[in-house]
Amino acid sequence: MELPELCYDFISSISNHTSELTRLNYVHDLRLFFNFLHEYIEGFEINPKDFSIHNLRKLTPRNVDMFMEHISSYDTKITTENSNVSNITRSNDNAGKKRKICTIRAFYKFLYKRQLIDNDVTALVDVPKIKDKVIITLDNDEIQRLFTTIRTGNNLSPGEKSRHEKVRERDLALFALLLGTGIRISECTALNIDDIDFENAVFKITRKGGNEAVLYFSQDVGSYLLDYIDVRKKVKPFEGHEKALFYSLQNKRIGARAVQNLVAKYKKAANIVKKISPHKFRSTYGTMLYKNTGDIYLVADVLGHKDVNTTTKHYAAMSDEKRKLAAEKVTLPDKD
Repeated sequence: MELPELCYDFISSISNHTSELTRLNYVHDLRLFFNFLHEYIEGFEINPKDFSIHNLRKLTPRNVDMFMEHISSYDTKITTENSNVSNITRSNDNAGKKRKICTIRAFYKFLYKRQLIDNDVTALVDVPKIKDKVIITLDNDEIQRLFTTIRTGNNLSPGEKSRHEKVRERDLALFALLLGTGIRISECTALNIDDIDFENAVFKITRKGGNEAVLYFSQDVGSYLLDYIDVRKKVKPFEGHEKALFYSLQNKRIGARAVQNLVAKYKKAANIVKKISPHKFRSTYGTMLYKNTGDIYLVADVLGHKDVNTTTKHYAAMSDEKRKLAAEKVTLPDKD
């Protein structure tokens, strides 16, 4: 199903500060939404690709609420490898619903800012609340086991072990950078070799939203990076990937999915039972930084959170430990 032309203008407007995966998710969510309007809402009977700004102005908060109810559980058609069409039932929890309403609101905000609509009715629709999740982090023992596994290759499968010599220094540097700086996986895989300044121990990244930031790395992280750079010099990169910091075995810029697979591989080999991912490395860094500094604003700045309340929600609960210590710092006279 084709989307209204204005949707493609919207996707184009965010292309400089969003990942390809984010844009694909936006397209999927908008297709689902406009297909719902086409099938169920009066005034949207024409093909969605022919929706004009006049049609889009007809949207009401109730229409969006009905869509949110609809995607709790809905039937959709899929085409199998044998070109057969079958119906399947899909569902969305609050996290899925939140992503979709945020997509719709972003699109209508785009229309409103360009004065194509007079009112943004999507702003009147509540965003589903998601229960706070317990932060999963790695402790020092687990980090040690993870790095020992990468260094030795112990407990890897025979096939993985045969390739391990080629990627050991890369994987150590990759994990050190993620765990030692708290950057996002997308920020890490987008790094170029000339983004690193070893003399001053700083590197430049592009944050979500397209803003650039300069961060520092420790001597330990720098040591792992320098070991990898020595190996990287011997790599003949695939054409167009010469500037990438981290290469795949195909000598191309390593992707986010490949890094996720690396974490899963070494987690299993290191016998870590926690459900961890590259994002848990970021949580681990944020947790350690807050415990060591107690400065929530510093944590927010380094992690690139636009709103310190986001940081507070995730990390400030740990201040309970400090409150317990504080309770013992002020003493009163003994009772007679």
